[in-house]
Amino acid sequence: SEVKFSFFPTSFLTFLHRSLSGLKSLFVRKVDPRKDAHSHLLAKKEDNNLYKIQFHNVKPECLDAYNQLCESVLPSIHTNPDYPCELVGTWNTWYGEQDQAVHLWRYRGGYPALTEVMNKLRQNKEFMDYRTERGKMLLSRRNQLLLEFSFWNEPVPRSGPNIYELRSYQLRPGTMIEWGNYWARAIEIRQQNQEAVGGFFSQIGSLYQVHHLWAYKDLESRETIRNAAWHRDGWDEVVYYTVPLIQHMESRIMIPMKTSPMK
Repeated sequence: SEVKFSFFPTSFLTFLHRSLSGLKSLFVRKVDPRKDAHSHLLAKKEDNNLYKIQFHNVKPECLDAYNQLCESVLPSIHTNPDYPCELVGTWNTWYGEQDQAVHLWRYRGGYPALTEVMNKLRQNKEFMDYRTERGKMLLSRRNQLLLEFSFWNEPVPRSGPNIYELRSYQLRPGTMIEWGNYWARAIEIRQQNQEAVGGFFSQIGSLYQVHHLWAYKDLESRETIRNAAWHRDGWDEVVYYTVPLIQHMESRIMIPMKTSPMK
C-alpha cells in the first residue's frame, strides 16, 4: 500500500515555534542589573586605599639572606615621606607553603599613589640593587592588588609577639556580594578578642579571591578563639551559607620579620 506523508502548514510551525520560545522564557532567571561595580559596593568609601600583597617563594638555602636583604631596604621605603605607601606587614610562612615570604603594602591615594611609587622606585638605586639581589634568591613570585572590605578594621601596627593567619578563599564568580553580606555580620562575632586584622578582596591578579588576616598569641589561643566562635549566635549560620560560595581555600600561619610593623 502507498504511504502518504502530510506536512504542517508554515503558519502552524511559526506559531508552534513562538509558543515554545515563550514557554522557555518562563524558566529563564531574570538578572537584576547592578547599578555599580562590586568594588564600589564592598570597599570603604571614606578613604582611597589600595593594597598590594606579594608572595615570594625563596630558595631554601637563601631564606636567611633574603630576610636580611628585606630588613635592610623595605623599612627605608616605609618611612620615607616621599613615597605615599606603607609597609603594613612582612612575614615568613611557618605552616603552609614553606620558604615563603609575604609582604602587604598600602597605597594611600589608590592607583595614582601606586603609579607614583613605582616610578620613583625605578629611580632609586638602592631599591633597584635590592631587586637584582632578590631575583637571585627567588624561585617564583606573584602579587595581587586588593581593596579592603568596608566592614573590616583598617590594619594597623600591633605589638607582639603574635602569629598571623592568612586565610585565602577562591570564590565562585558572581558570589562576592553575597560573601560580603554574610561577613558584614560575621565580623562582629569575631572581633571580641581583637583577632581580626584586615579583610581584602582582589582587583588585579587572581580574581574573586578574598584574604582574611588574623592575629593570635600562639596556636593554642588560635584554637581556643576559633572554637569559642561556634558558641556565639549566628556563627554557624554564616559558615553554613558561605561554604557553598567557596571553590578553594588555603590557610597560612606566618611569623613576622624583625622589621614588620605588625609584631
